[in-house]
Amino acid sequence: MTIGSAATVVVASAVTGTVLLGGGGEGAAPAPEPVTSSAAPSATGDPRTGDGPRPTVAGWKVVANPDLGIAFDVPADWALQSPDWVGYVTEDDDPLEKPLVAMKAPAVLKEKWCSSDGDRDGTVDDTPLASAGTRGNNGARNPAEAARADSANWAYGLYTQPDRGKVGTGPVSSFTTASGLTGSLATSSSSGVERRGRCDSDGKATTFAFENPDGDVVPWSFAGADGVGDEVPDATVRQIARTVRLYGPASGA
Repeated sequence: MTIGSAATVVVASAVTGTVLLGGGGEGAAPAPEPVTSSAAPSATGDPRTGDGPRPTVAGWKVVANPDLGIAFDVPADWALQSPDWVGYVTEDDDPLEKPLVAMKAPAVLKEKWCSSDGDRDGTVDDTPLASAGTRGNNGARNPAEAARADSANWAYGLYTQPDRGKVGTGPVSSFTTASGLTGSLATSSSSGVERRGRCDSDGKATTFAFENPDGDVVPWSFAGADGVGDEVPDATVRQIARTVRLYGPASGA
């Protein structure tokens, strides 16, 4: 897999080589164009500095995408990336390194969960246990399509390349957050990933997608290792997803 990150609003920026995560098939859909939502409401304040939305779960912390006006909460042991930080995955053999899927201003759990020099280039790469973030996605026709495609592409891009046959996607279901946002939720997971390196594992990804007030489809995604002793339980993933909410002008705040 090719994994990258960039401190920029443009998702399709050049890969920097920084690892985001990692170690199609039936139910997987083609990826919508990875674009930011130009019509998304602007939001003032930065919850990372205390000037912005407050957590809705006691003891948790706020993660926000100011450009989209979207916030959600994660447990206190997750680390927050900067608001302009973008992580994404591409096809291994794509010379243009076009992102399959991306997330902006994410939170990361156990940033150095596993470290190895898998490509034997003399540089040790750190692999987090899990990440969660949001992105704009005007290329999706509806939330169900975005939920199915993004979850499948995270599972494929991070864990099973080049074999989409090892990714399975469950049924898309209706999902409503605690703030009243209603959309679609889907979970994809890998099975039978070959352990070629010490950090390789199966993985899972869950995407909740909804339409914002401007009618743009906005996906929130979680992606993390599966079948490991300290994996994030599905119940926790859904608890995080339930905190997804609008803030700033879009929410009337």
